[in-house]
Amino acid sequence: MGLRHDAREWALQFLFQSEFNQDASLNKAFQYFWQFQDEIASVPPAMSVLDPAEQNLQHTRQLKARRFAEELARGVISEHNEIDKILTNSTSNWEIDRMGTVERNVMRLAVFEMLRRKDIPPVVSINEAVELAKSYSSIESGKFVNGILDRIRMAIDRPAREVADDLPAPSTETP
Repeated sequence: MGLRHDAREWALQFLFQSEFNQDASLNKAFQYFWQFQDEIASVPPAMSVLDPAEQNLQHTRQLKARRFAEELARGVISEHNEIDKILTNSTSNWEIDRMGTVERNVMRLAVFEMLRRKDIPPVVSINEAVELAKSYSSIESGKFVNGILDRIRMAIDRPAREVADDLPAPSTETP
């Protein structure tokens, strides 16, 4: 998969874990998260088949993905209340707390992207959310997520398949 898909996966994992383990410091929580990611992904140098230039390229790519993952997760966390209101208003007979943790956080990521990431067309956000829901939950979850996010997409004033010029830029501040 691509760099942004990897980043969305990490953002989802971070948001999922943060629902159960709320750290006093978001920066500290990310530090632990990345430390764990490094531990599970570590390959002994002798087993690496990449030449040093390719390793450097992979490292740069991973840093970009991590930055994007943090932008997404921090954005969702900082706009949590607004996003949850949108989700609640877009569902019938579903309170946000009744949704599965995966589905809830996948949709939060997609709604944040649709509202604040002018560089990402809404259909891309929805497609990624559906794929993540199917991967981390079930096929039925993908359908559920798709239905709600499509309803939200139709309610926002933004072209579905184009980047937007008039959205506010994503915040780069660290909460």
